[in-house]
Amino acid sequence: MAKNNNKTVYVGMSGGVDSSVSAALLKEQGYKVVGVFIKAWEPASAGRRIDCGWREDRRDAMRVASLLDIPFMTLDLSKEYKEEVVDYMLAEYKAGRTPNPDVMCNKAIKFGAFYRRAMEAGADFVATGHYAQVIDGKMSAGVDRNKDQTYFLWTLNPEQLAHTLFPIGHLEKPEVRKLATKFGLPNQAKKDSQGLCFIGKLDVKDFLREFIKEHPGKVLDEKGEVIGEHNGALLYTLGERHGFNVFKKTPNDEPLYIVAKDLEANTITVARENESINSAKKEVAISNVNWTSSEPELTKQYSARVRYRQPLEKCRLKKEADGNWLVTFDNPQTAASGQSLVIYDGEICLGGGVIE
Repeated sequence: MAKNNNKTVYVGMSGGVDSSVSAALLKEQGYKVVGVFIKAWEPASAGRRIDCGWREDRRDAMRVASLLDIPFMTLDLSKEYKEEVVDYMLAEYKAGRTPNPDVMCNKAIKFGAFYRRAMEAGADFVATGHYAQVIDGKMSAGVDRNKDQTYFLWTLNPEQLAHTLFPIGHLEKPEVRKLATKFGLPNQAKKDSQGLCFIGKLDVKDFLREFIKEHPGKVLDEKGEVIGEHNGALLYTLGERHGFNVFKKTPNDEPLYIVAKDLEANTITVARENESINSAKKEVAISNVNWTSSEPELTKQYSARVRYRQPLEKCRLKKEADGNWLVTFDNPQTAASGQSLVIYDGEICLGGGVIE
């Protein structure tokens, strides 16, 4: 344990089990651990603040820090969160693109403002409860394939990875729960959080309606026939299968997914099984590209995913003159502009970009 005695690590503690166990493991390993609760932005509705549960989450984090006997602090990043995550999300919706606020939260908040504050305060590392690993300086998938979160971490750079710890990345979720019980953590039975932290109990569509005006329009099938109605094309993202009304049911009443949007005509097009002959394509261009270690070799075959938890698909890469990259898949993909495309070499997350 002695080798870590002089190493200070700032742990982002959300009040959940994963980050709490991360802090406990690091303390056990001999690090000087500082618990940090990051306060996000709170939305307002009809002039009142909506309680997204952050006070209760902070209390849970404080209880864990007290039990572990580690220093605890609250870092108010509500301004940065509003500007970097919320405003970005709204702008993407208004542009008809599919935002990825989880990626932006990691980039701008956890490994942006929080990371910088920790380094400025003299920390050697930051740590989070993400299911990911850093092996030989490279980001690798978490052992728990159902929880692997590298898809949301592709914006990290080599310098950040050198100062980042993912203490539970080598564990599966049931093992993390067992450790929470072993450490006697007060939040050991707490359920995993779902959805966006700043929305809380609000439905995403209800949140968007506070900023984007509804304009009812038509739902079309792939032949262009009207089969339903929706509340406004801007409120929807590709791949969604809820929130619109279909009055012409399919023979087996199979789920219908949004495969195209026309903002000018205010229509959305839906198809079965989230696959459409018209929208799936083999070549996908990405911008804002970041590599977590070094640029990939253009002669090798890699794999990638265009959605979280999607099975990896084989692909090849080509660098364009404008700095964007072209990803050519063996099998056509339905890729939503604005979402993340993340590239892997086996278990290693090489990086990714934003789908054009």
